Parts: sequence; C-alpha cells; structure tokens
Amino acid sequence: MRFIVIGITDHPKPWFPPEVMEIIKQGKVFSGGKRHHEIVAPLLPKEVEWIDITVPLDTVFKKYQLSSLNSHLSTLIVFASGDPLFFGFANTLKREFPGAEIIVYPTFNSLQLLAHRLVIPYHDMRIVSLTGRPWQEFDKALIERVGKIGVLTDKEHTPAAIAQRMLDYCYEDYIMCVGEHLGNPQKEKVTTLPLTDVVRQSFEQPNCLILYTLHAKPSTKTFGIPDAAFTLLDGREKMITKMPVRLLTLQALDLPKRHILWDIGACTGSVSIEAKLQFPHLQVEAFEIRPECETIIQENARRFGTPGINIHIGDFLTSPLPQQKGVGNGSPDAVFIGGHGGRLKEIMAKVQTILAPDGVIVMNSVIAPKVTTDSHQLWDEACAALGLRQDPPVRIQFNDNHPITILRCRR
Repeated sequence: MRFIVIGITDHPKPWFPPEVMEIIKQGKVFSGGKRHHEIVAPLLPKEVEWIDITVPLDTVFKKYQLSSLNSHLSTLIVFASGDPLFFGFANTLKREFPGAEIIVYPTFNSLQLLAHRLVIPYHDMRIVSLTGRPWQEFDKALIERVGKIGVLTDKEHTPAAIAQRMLDYCYEDYIMCVGEHLGNPQKEKVTTLPLTDVVRQSFEQPNCLILYTLHAKPSTKTFGIPDAAFTLLDGREKMITKMPVRLLTLQALDLPKRHILWDIGACTGSVSIEAKLQFPHLQVEAFEIRPECETIIQENARRFGTPGINIHIGDFLTSPLPQQKGVGNGSPDAVFIGGHGGRLKEIMAKVQTILAPDGVIVMNSVIAPKVTTDSHQLWDEACAALGLRQDPPVRIQFNDNHPITILRCRR
C-alpha cells in the first residue's frame, strides 16, 4: 500500500507545486476531511473515488484496504491540514499501516502560520495538542511556567475554556493570541487579548492559539510546601501528611519514572499536590471518602497552581475505578495509601487487581499511644496474604511528632 499525503491550509484556492499537481492529475483514489474535499474538489480529475475521513476511523481504514486490493489503485492520495506529520494524519497512517510506503508533501502548520502573522519566533515554543486529548500536557506546561505555548484546540478545549482553566489556577499573567481560519484570506482573523477578555469571547473553528508572557510572575514553587499553607479539614493539623514525611513519601514512590499516581485517602490533597508540582508529567487520581474534602482539595490545588488532579469522592472499595486511559491503559504504577479505616487488606487487594507490573504501594505507619490500630501489622499481614514483596522500611521522627515508618511493597 502506498500513501501520498498532501498538506493544505484553509485557503479556498490552494496552490501546489507542479510535482504535486501532476500527482493529483494522475490520481484515482483520494481521501480527506469534508472541508478538505470542498477546497480541492475543483482540482480533482473526473470520476475519481473520494473517501471521507470521519469517525470511526476503522471504517476509513477498511475502505483504504479495499481500494488497495486493486493493483491499479494501490496509491491513495490523502489531503491533510498543514504538515501531516505535525500531530497530523500521516502519523495515524504510520501507526495503522506500518508496512505502507508514505510520501509527504507538507505545508505550514497552523501554529507556524499564526507565528508568522504575529511575527514572533517559534523555535522556543512548547507545542501542546488538545485536539481530542486530555489536559495533561497543557497542565504540565503551565506548572513548568513555560513562557511560550502553542496550543491546538478542538470544540471542547476552546480558547475560552483554556483561558478559564488558566485563571482558575492563577496563571493570569499570559497573553493569548487566537488565529481563526488561518490561510483563508476571506475568513482569517488573528486576535490578541488578555485571558480575562478571552473567557467572554467565542471563536470560529478551526482555530489555534499561542500563549506568551510579557513579565512572567516569579515561580513560587518550593521543594516542600509548608504545612500551614494548606487549607485543612476542620482545621485539624493531624489530618495532613507533614512536609518532611511527604517528601520522603514521594521518594519512596519513585515518581520520576512513574506515570500514574493514585492517592487513596487524599484528605487535603497535600500528597497529590506536592507530587504534581514536583513531577508535572504525572497523571494524579485522588480518592477520598469524605465529601467535604472535595472543595478542600480543589481550593488547595488552585492556591498552588496545580491543575490536573482528578478527584474521586466515595468509598474506594465500593466505587468504580477510574476509566483506564493513558500510559499502560491507565493502570497506576504508584499508589499511596494515606488512610484505610481499618480495611487495609481489602484496599490493597483491590489495588493489586489493577496495579502495573512494576508498580509500588506506599503507606506511612504512625506509632502513637492513642493509635489503637497497628497499621504496620495490618500491612505485614496484607502483604503476606496477597504475595506482595516488601522493601526495607524507613523510620523517621522529627521534632516532637510521633515516629513514622514509611512502608513500601511491590508485586
């Protein structure tokens, strides 16, 4: 199978070099989106086959395979937006047809066109695609305080929705430039606004945007958030993993090489927030049984500029698990148990059913006169019953606080 993928802009009268025009002239089977078809229809030969690119894509791929069965029609000419290798359809073809020959004739992608219109360099721009994708990479760019971000949007991740998310998490020091219908001389429009104005605006599709800071606020990120900075549950200082223990817990979770963190018994969200700030690549799922903790976690996350913490309120043992998406089909490879209510074995058994093969589970055991439940013993019993391998524990005591043992096990 052979694909020739031709990039086009939104211009209603596209121009192609002679080599590409000859390819189009000789073509028999063409494909692309409906908008692409409208643009290139006047250039196509008569009596050709056109395969619309629509969802589900499996149907499109089956049509490609049927067309390729005819030896005379083995070449499919596909029109795609901009540079087909820039978050584009050529990447999809490479994945679905690994043995196919693919030839690409690109044009400028939409973010290049927008940078050209704004006359700003883009070699130092972080590119994030939100087209059919979650917020995770965008959140990562914000937490890392990237000074220039190019964003590909969709109907859900609109400029207004993006601006609102940034304002919610105190990233208001950015300017947003939105490009609509780039390449179309009749419809093209470029708008530059502060985020507070963008949230009240609507923009036509297709659009993309560039975010940049003129005078970026200095980062307030520290290695270890002071405990007093968090909003607490009913003001109870005991209901938070203390900062020194929190940082050692993150070390035990081995987060630099992890992808998905589950924080079970999140309470104030201190572990989730600290983890996301220090390791913004993480997908973080925070579980908490108390409904009042949802607003506390949200308040703390916004205070520290930490978007992307997914909160699940309810009993962990009876609630459905989050949809398995992302790296490793969404299986957690790092799990912190911050609270178990005496049901540690049951919680660990449920975690074990979905834990990634190289995943770890970490829990902190407190030794105190008023603590009647021996969580260390419960941990040992659960690990033995479930066949989990324990690592050597780490014991810590600071100031006048009770001793804490950091426990870790793995499959």
